[in-house]
Amino acid sequence: MRRWDKRVVLAVAASLGFMLLWAVATVLLVASTLAPPLRDQLTEVGAAVWPLVVLMLLPAGAAWWVLWQRLQQRYVAPVAQLAEAARVAVTTDVQRKLPAQGHPELASLTQSIEQLIDQREALRADVSSQVAEASAHIEAERNRLAALMSELTQSVVVCNLDGRILLYNNRARMQFRALSATPSLADGAELMGIGRSIYGVFDKRLVAHALDNIQQRMDKGAAQPSAQFVTTSRAGQLLRVQMAPVRGQGGGASAPLGGFVLMLENITRAFQEESQLDSLIHGLTERSRASLANMRAAIEMLELPDVEATMRERFQGVIRDELSAMGERISELVKQTSEGIHTRWPLEDMLGADLLDAAQRRLQQRAKVQLSATEVDDQVWLRVDSFSILQVLSYLTERLVDEFDVRVIQFRLGTHHQRAQLDLVWSGQAMSTETVMAWEMDPMRVGGEATPLTVRDVVARHGGEMWFERDRVRHQAFFRFLLPLADARDAQAAAPAPKDESRPEYYDFDLFQVAEQAQHLDDCRLEDLIFTVFDTETTGLNPSQGDEIIQMGAARIVNNRLLRQETFDQLVDPRRPIPAHTIPIHGITPEMVQGQPHIGVVLPAFHAFALDTVLVAHNAAFDMKFLALKEQATGLRFDQPVLDTLLLSAVVHPQQESHRLEAIAERFNITVTGRHTALGDALVTAEVFLRLIPLLADQGIHTLRQAREAAQKTYYARLKY
Repeated sequence: MRRWDKRVVLAVAASLGFMLLWAVATVLLVASTLAPPLRDQLTEVGAAVWPLVVLMLLPAGAAWWVLWQRLQQRYVAPVAQLAEAARVAVTTDVQRKLPAQGHPELASLTQSIEQLIDQREALRADVSSQVAEASAHIEAERNRLAALMSELTQSVVVCNLDGRILLYNNRARMQFRALSATPSLADGAELMGIGRSIYGVFDKRLVAHALDNIQQRMDKGAAQPSAQFVTTSRAGQLLRVQMAPVRGQGGGASAPLGGFVLMLENITRAFQEESQLDSLIHGLTERSRASLANMRAAIEMLELPDVEATMRERFQGVIRDELSAMGERISELVKQTSEGIHTRWPLEDMLGADLLDAAQRRLQQRAKVQLSATEVDDQVWLRVDSFSILQVLSYLTERLVDEFDVRVIQFRLGTHHQRAQLDLVWSGQAMSTETVMAWEMDPMRVGGEATPLTVRDVVARHGGEMWFERDRVRHQAFFRFLLPLADARDAQAAAPAPKDESRPEYYDFDLFQVAEQAQHLDDCRLEDLIFTVFDTETTGLNPSQGDEIIQMGAARIVNNRLLRQETFDQLVDPRRPIPAHTIPIHGITPEMVQGQPHIGVVLPAFHAFALDTVLVAHNAAFDMKFLALKEQATGLRFDQPVLDTLLLSAVVHPQQESHRLEAIAERFNITVTGRHTALGDALVTAEVFLRLIPLLADQGIHTLRQAREAAQKTYYARLKY
């Protein structure tokens, strides 16, 4: 029942009750003034005629009801509908005629409102033209930057401190598409997108570690701090990543860190070629050793004075054959070398004291152990992969604490024969050589998180050495690592440089406005959130009775703007027949889904597409029921907040009789294309949602929490599937 219907019932009931009380009070008052004989006669008459009185009151009440309904339809309902339509016109940019009214007074009011709206539109157009003119040079700079980035041969991605992608070039998009764990899906499965999290590709800990290194160098005044690391994608690709800082407000050398730039290179093929080359070199070495032994023996036999001519020719043949074989092996090596690309695991220059400071901070948070750095040479610069070295130190420390109850650990750092010498020292129970070897060979587990690397892998990656020793004089034991020193020239380049405030400016707009992900989503304003608007097409309307998804479509809203170029659109093989009577509705035939991936493949891709966003759908309870039924089979949970445009429409337009998607789109003057296709409905829903946001704000609903609470109070929120 609509809100004004409830008021009608209450008004009519109150009116009838008042009339009845008035009649009873009148009779009682008249009776109290009469003499007893007349009063008795009146009582007898009243007892005889009261059914007649009731019958007379019923038609009067019905007449009152009809009159009230007519007044409601002619005056009250049109006024409420006019108010809602005017609010849409004033609050949004929808240009649509207000509904015509029947009686002259309301028609005159409608005309006046339309005149005010026309004046507002004229003023808005004037302001828009001035804004467009004032921002023309900014757009020109943006286009020049976009053209420059599109010409780059390297993949470039710009992120804010929350890891949200703010800018990228087409090469990065193509590379990320190739890195997708499900490359067979449609374009929507790609990992790149404005507002998406870079942590969908890279381990967040790895990026945070690189940012810490950059921040340390910035604090020390380094002119051009940077960091690099190698990681693997979900598809098993090997990536080399170079990270550079983007400074915040002011942009000078003293400005704080505002974001970061990632330059990506896929080195999978190069790494494989290097491995093959290493194998070839190893084979050349081993087989050449045997050839040299054969030639040495043949030469020794030829030096004997009594060697017969036949035997001499035979030994000479051995030498020729071995030389020929060695020549072929060397030729193959040369060929492989010319075809291959030498790619080494990147090591970065880092002050040893900074590495130990980072290790102490990490271990004090995780392990209950007292840490100190003694006998540390502050001038030692290392050339290391600091992330993997910290993993080794954390892994060994945690095992010492857990298995040998070690409570005090020290670090020592110095140099030894042109290499850095790093010691992890402790006092306590003796350790066997077998235990040390097991620790070296076991895959490392740090803080409950496993990595396939072993301590020996990390040491070998650095071309270093590692062993266990006991210092019986001090009653101590230690692990000793010999690691490469940074080149003196590289260390000098990494040292603090004179500050230069004259940094050239290539563009004058800021991509890093606000990064406040620490704030809870429920308290965020709707216009500040990132949304994934989605829709599904299904074999039927009963998810609990075996109906399945046959198509999923989604679009993204970032910064209150619909990104039509970043969509998800995928057919799904339901692995069950599609009922013939549903095909005219969604237009999807059994032939269209044949050979398409099943929901177990599509749903993880959609989950990645919607990661860290708020879900939006029309009649979301229906779509979410299908997703919930697949959570156990896929191991995925869609636990992010959900908004429903059907419920939000009922919040802002309670007087409207229909909240179907077509009806809402018509009210907002939205052109509906691709109706009853998943992507088409998702795009229409997104347009509707963008127009609902200012209407919600007009009612004091600004945050996600307020929108969810208001939606739950509507009648439609009680529907279940």
